[in-house]
Amino acid sequence: MLNGFLLKQKDEPMLVIGLMSGTSADGMDAALTRIAGSGTDISVQLIDFVSLPYPQDIRQAILRLASGASGGSRELCLFHFLLGQLGLEACLSVCQKAGIDPKEIDLVGSHGQTLYHIPEAEEYLGHSVRGTLQLGEASVISEGIGCPVVSDFRVRDMAAGGQGAPLVPYVEYLLYRKKDRNVGLQNIGGIGNITVLPANCALEDVFAFDTGPGNMVMDQLTEIITGGQMTYDQGGQLAEKGTVSDNLLCFMLEDPYLRLPPPKTTGREYYGADYVKALLQKGKSLQLKDEDLVATATRFTAECIRVAIQDHCAVRPDELIVGGGGSRNPVLMRQLRSCLSIPVLTNEDLGLNSDAKEAVAFAVLASECIHGHANNAPSVTGAKHPVVMGKISI
Repeated sequence: MLNGFLLKQKDEPMLVIGLMSGTSADGMDAALTRIAGSGTDISVQLIDFVSLPYPQDIRQAILRLASGASGGSRELCLFHFLLGQLGLEACLSVCQKAGIDPKEIDLVGSHGQTLYHIPEAEEYLGHSVRGTLQLGEASVISEGIGCPVVSDFRVRDMAAGGQGAPLVPYVEYLLYRKKDRNVGLQNIGGIGNITVLPANCALEDVFAFDTGPGNMVMDQLTEIITGGQMTYDQGGQLAEKGTVSDNLLCFMLEDPYLRLPPPKTTGREYYGADYVKALLQKGKSLQLKDEDLVATATRFTAECIRVAIQDHCAVRPDELIVGGGGSRNPVLMRQLRSCLSIPVLTNEDLGLNSDAKEAVAFAVLASECIHGHANNAPSVTGAKHPVVMGKISI
């Protein structure tokens, strides 16, 4: 069946849906794309996009399970299939919005929801082990749509010695590189990550890494401060009312993660509940207002990006294109522009969709997998060699 699919699609554009559920755990994104060609000859058109917010109980379950302190095999089993159902619903929703029969979809690429990521080896049962866990059963999506689904991308890169992240730089290389400019791409989701594409680069010239928290710390502070009435600082309204605390910011900038050289990746395991608890305690000792905490956390995200470019980018970008939910926060964008001496743009400035970018990336990664193309960037992840990432469910 798969061979027939490959032969059928060899010279024809494909309708591919990309699914993404990020570290912010705010919802399931689905991007419906038309993809023609592959590799450096690829052409990608975004047809439509939806983001289905998670109900509060599901979001809280993700955050609880991602803490690593709760959940057993029974709950993980059920949650795995629940996320598969939610992925299917997102696929059907974007098809309905675009007016396309789901039977016309050729392929789905699903990132799943990262529940835990351990890129550095730990001692476990007498062995040195690394690991990563993304949930969202792909077979549920394949059965509901009736096409192949590519999922669980990160594990193959990790098996080859890589960190399993970030994965989007391969796609950014295909779609954003320029002959005459060093292009920087900063995603600000739950975690921030930067990709630098040197002018006229080859894939092995690309470098990327996680810069630190994106929206994650701001979101957690906002939820605690508002008693759950707000899950993120919409429009930067809380940060706008506060004042950045130099003392707290200096404390945050002592973060050892910022000094680690790439390749490096991080997540909720590092910047989750324990981190925010320590931040709240420090803020209390400094007698800061709630809004000051959010304002300082917002500035910290911008400073993390500044440090990343200043200390870890051998090739400095000539411009920075910002995507992800953080690009919608005017206070954060203003802080970022004040930190950097280069033009700071958004995907919208280029006529693109910031919200859809990562979901589109997993549509592309799935297409590359089906074509048998290595779709990791070893210079980014630290993998020993290129690999074809993704498990195929048919």
